[in-house]
Amino acid sequence: MKRLALSEKDGKVVQLDLSRYHEPAALHESIRPIVRIHLLGSMRATSVLGADLLPRGKKARAVLGYLALAAGARVSRGRLAGMLWDRVPDDHARTSLRQALREISSAMGRLADELISTDRETITLNPNLCWIDAAAIFAPNVTSPASSRSDMAWLCTGDLLEDLDGTSSLFDQWLLGQRTRFSEQLRELLESELYELTKSKQDARKRVTLARHLISFDPTHEGASRALMRALSDTGERAQALREYSRCRSALRKTLDVEPSPETKALCEAIRSFSGQERHYKAKTASDAPPDHVAKYQPARHNRNRLRVAVLPFLASGSTTDKNLAFSLSQEIAAALARFRWFDVIALASQTRKPSNGDEGEFWRKQLDCDYLVDGTLLSNGKSLQISVRLLDITNFARPVWSDHFELSLDELHLLDERVTARIVGRIDPLILFIEGQPRRREHHGSTGLLMLAMPLMHSMERKKYEEAGEMINRALQIDPGSAMAFAWSALWQIYYVGQGWSNNTTDSFAIAQRHALQAMTLDPENAEALGIYGHLCSFLNKDFDSALHYFDRALRVNPNLAFVWALSALTYCYIGEPDIALQRLARHRDLAPVEPYPSVFDNPYAIAWVIKGEYERAATYGRRVTRARPEFVNGYKPLIAALGHLGRRDEAKPYIDKLLSLEPGFTVERFGHVYPMKHSRDRDHYMAGLRLAGVPER
Repeated sequence: MKRLALSEKDGKVVQLDLSRYHEPAALHESIRPIVRIHLLGSMRATSVLGADLLPRGKKARAVLGYLALAAGARVSRGRLAGMLWDRVPDDHARTSLRQALREISSAMGRLADELISTDRETITLNPNLCWIDAAAIFAPNVTSPASSRSDMAWLCTGDLLEDLDGTSSLFDQWLLGQRTRFSEQLRELLESELYELTKSKQDARKRVTLARHLISFDPTHEGASRALMRALSDTGERAQALREYSRCRSALRKTLDVEPSPETKALCEAIRSFSGQERHYKAKTASDAPPDHVAKYQPARHNRNRLRVAVLPFLASGSTTDKNLAFSLSQEIAAALARFRWFDVIALASQTRKPSNGDEGEFWRKQLDCDYLVDGTLLSNGKSLQISVRLLDITNFARPVWSDHFELSLDELHLLDERVTARIVGRIDPLILFIEGQPRRREHHGSTGLLMLAMPLMHSMERKKYEEAGEMINRALQIDPGSAMAFAWSALWQIYYVGQGWSNNTTDSFAIAQRHALQAMTLDPENAEALGIYGHLCSFLNKDFDSALHYFDRALRVNPNLAFVWALSALTYCYIGEPDIALQRLARHRDLAPVEPYPSVFDNPYAIAWVIKGEYERAATYGRRVTRARPEFVNGYKPLIAALGHLGRRDEAKPYIDKLLSLEPGFTVERFGHVYPMKHSRDRDHYMAGLRLAGVPER
């Protein structure tokens, strides 16, 4: 598709034909998955929106599991049929396989054509469109350079395809081999990374986490125990190191009926001796030394400019399965929060409970050097799960700022991501932005802090405040020229500045918005907000609706829990004459963020959608709400006036028209029809008729 962009040349703004150029290469380096398949523990398959895609039949699930483990290779129909239906003739087995494939396609719906390809002899599952837990653990590039692949080891909460035992004798033999191979690979991965970290003697906290991963996998692994003891000693947690020795000795005696090796014993004695010397020295020099439970590792506090959110492992009482599920849930929440670009996320592998006395906020700040804390509990009564979660602001002291409770029946466990994880992270993100956007919240702000301060000023839609927000965004760009978020919000600022009619040179504003949006995507190709803002630019400024839908789709594949993009994309569906889809997206926005810090701006798409649908009373209700909350928001008046025009309420519409003309003196029905981004003439004419009936000047 040929597209136009704006650029500067010799001080003039010119149009460039982008059909001769490629998007930034990095934008195509990765394809976001549209399906999540869990093979470890109970098998699950869900879409990015949490819809259950798992077929009900056991052998259909076995087919899907086999394809998922094949890593994109072509699988022989004959081999698969013979393995799963090993007691029937070949033709009957192939017929049964076709039926299983139909069951899989039915469960996946319209996604099936993208995910599964077949021919007469083979079947293939597209691995690029699937996130598969067993594969993600070993993928070479699943985390940032600062992370390790073994950070994914928390996914190992059960055996591979544990609910498919007994499918058939041949399948059971194949599955046993897969489980053995998986266990060996996981052990090698953990051992290799632990060896490299131990050799470098750096990042003691990461060594602790990695060693505990390996110990949870093999409690008798002495090498991991020694690495953990050394790492704990390096962080000052020598009492914990000695307790690890006791645990290791008990595991070896119980499982193998042997004592720890001389090397492990020698390390224990060295730590015990050093710990005793330290206590003796402290007793002579500091009689008021803090109790042992406070003398923990305290990370170096840097002058950082980014927020940090820590997610503690959720607590669970009861079975090991419940505890594993609680731990996995907390890690899923941390992984989902990491897709937001406003803060850094710390996912703890173990939870040190705060002391019963003392300030909780101070304790966690010393432990984690973070600003917010996510904590929760999981309880099971055998029929359902009760999940409680809270967000603590620990900047000054521990202050709960949000909490919620979720209930999920056990037969809906496959909806855990959709019903719980998505809603938790969808609500946390806007809440943190709202808190951090308050003036005088902090004394020092880096680039991200300035953007957070600018957001409420932008959403006020008051010109003085809006232009102050623009100055903050420019300062953010000067502080950090590599900030994708600063470029993205600079582009959005220009879009609204044009939409409000405040720009003295719309051509220049368009050019800056285009350039900055593209730069944001170049700097961070998987920044969902940047992708969504560029989609809105394509739609609102360029009237390129196909490109807009493409970028909105990519944004929501990157981060399906970003409420902001669901609302922004709803506008484009209004523009293309699909108000029902727009309302569905707005409902998704409301589900993820039921308490929206800036509701009036995101209520406006409701008014537009209801006008297009001909539901004028509903449109007027939302329109009044928007104009009352944001009286300077120009585009908030237009759907309200159109709705009142169709309702024949000229008298009620008049004060709204007068206010609109004071904000946008040149507004007419004709001008609206010329500039407003409507794809279909029928929708444009319908909208214009409402404005005309309300009494808006024709020309």
